[in-house]
Amino acid sequence: MSDKEKDSVIVHASEVSDDGTFFEDVDTTGAPTEKVSPLGYHVDWISVVFLNISKMIGTGVFTTPGSILKGVGSVGLSLIFWVIGYAFAGAYLSVYLEYASYFPHRSGAEVAYLEKAYPRPRFLMPTAFAVQSVLLSFASSNAIVLSTYLLVAAGAEQTVWRIRGLAVGVFTIIIIICLLSTKWSLRMSDAIGLVKVLTLVFIAITGLVVLGGHTSVPDPGANFRNAFAGTTSNGNGLATALVKVNFAFSGFENAFNVTNEVKNPVRTLRRYAPISLTIVFVLYFFANIAYFAAIPKEQIRTSNQLTASLFFTAVFGTNKAVTALSSLVAVSSFGNLLATMIGSSRVIRECGRQGVLPYPKFWASTRPFNTPFGPYLLTWVLTSIVIIAPPAGDAFNFIVDLQSYPANVFSFLLTFGLFSIRKHRAAIGAGRSEFRAWNGVLFFALAVNVYLLVLPWVPPQGGIDGGDVSFFYATYCIVGLAILAISGLAYVIWVVLLPKWGGYQIRQVLEKLPDGAQATKLVKVKNEDLAEWDATHNERGDVIDPNTKPSASTTSPSVTAAA
Repeated sequence: MSDKEKDSVIVHASEVSDDGTFFEDVDTTGAPTEKVSPLGYHVDWISVVFLNISKMIGTGVFTTPGSILKGVGSVGLSLIFWVIGYAFAGAYLSVYLEYASYFPHRSGAEVAYLEKAYPRPRFLMPTAFAVQSVLLSFASSNAIVLSTYLLVAAGAEQTVWRIRGLAVGVFTIIIIICLLSTKWSLRMSDAIGLVKVLTLVFIAITGLVVLGGHTSVPDPGANFRNAFAGTTSNGNGLATALVKVNFAFSGFENAFNVTNEVKNPVRTLRRYAPISLTIVFVLYFFANIAYFAAIPKEQIRTSNQLTASLFFTAVFGTNKAVTALSSLVAVSSFGNLLATMIGSSRVIRECGRQGVLPYPKFWASTRPFNTPFGPYLLTWVLTSIVIIAPPAGDAFNFIVDLQSYPANVFSFLLTFGLFSIRKHRAAIGAGRSEFRAWNGVLFFALAVNVYLLVLPWVPPQGGIDGGDVSFFYATYCIVGLAILAISGLAYVIWVVLLPKWGGYQIRQVLEKLPDGAQATKLVKVKNEDLAEWDATHNERGDVIDPNTKPSASTTSPSVTAAA
């Protein structure tokens, strides 16, 4: 066995039983595994389905068809892009399923999986992901769309500050619901998810009726004749369209954020997560057919965030119908935010439990309502700021694109990291996992990630100001990379430079809270005390029992040296 392979074994030594079986236990780095969830077990198979559905069906299918059509140029390619989006989501779902089969007791999905896939340099990946998650942990886009549709449904004037004020108010209500009870927030998410499905079923059936010529819509097949006329070859437009499609499917992984709150998580997720994704794809595809049957192509292209309203206006032509649809879209947006907050709160909680955020107990605690109070508070503050602060106009498209770009970087790393996990398992003689993605699926996911990272830099046909915002088209790419650079800089200063200048090294200790929650706390150990610390503590930070047989995980390698 090579030195590199031996290091891999040591990194994961705490995950190997005496007989060589690979299992998930309290790892020596990152957040400790909570074998019994302090948040309870309220997530059943129904909630798995609707957590995913409610996050996927939010505003995307009602608001993005125009942007997608603008990016690709033709109706035919627009529909193909929805199929590509489904294929990519399916491929990436298999990545999540394989990780979940390795680490069934870890919630937070990406944050936990990246920590496992890239344990060295120590704390680099948790730090980078935590900075990105905190800086971009807002849901302003969907809150603004929700408030817009509420005003349309109420027939009220849509001023900038009326939209913003309503967005903050409704988002505050959502946070309060999630904060007070996980059980009831899940039940509400399930109920609204069912309403979403029925809404899209209604739109799909209405579209088929339109195609059959049974409404007042003139020439419903016009957009489908020469369906590929106007197809663009511009890389930036195609990449932007694919970003929007991925945004619409974003949420297929939401149930993985609450994995530790699911009984029999691997079996449940393997069975019901693909079902939720397929249901949403079918509904999305037929909803787009309905839009193209009822609305002229050019109107869809310029519809901004109100494509669905144009559809109901074209089909029913009455204010009552438009009001009814706007109400349904508002309910859908409300459910989307509810499901998103349930999942994202667990992501932030895991970041805090890793010890890379200040006050890990604050993030890990489930008091006073047996819900993650700290993450909900952070999300509410940042979302309110982002809703109020940016100038009106291009903020929606820019924020969607900005949140997508760093996420694509981590998506690439997550997929690539599976090969490392598999190598580690092979080195320790572990058996085959309960779920394993095909290599071809992984390479497809990597290829799409590369496409999404490279093509947005290609100038659009209208020049540097010809994107879907009125300023430089690649601004969101630059800002996204800047956030990642800030993450790297924070790591270098915190883990490398400050310990070197201060004459100490970083070690970790396990903190257990009265509610059963656990977190890692990072502490500073002076260089002169380091030998004694390492002799009396294992890498987790627990005091070593002198009667306990030493193991590979009882050493505490230098963080600075590893970095």
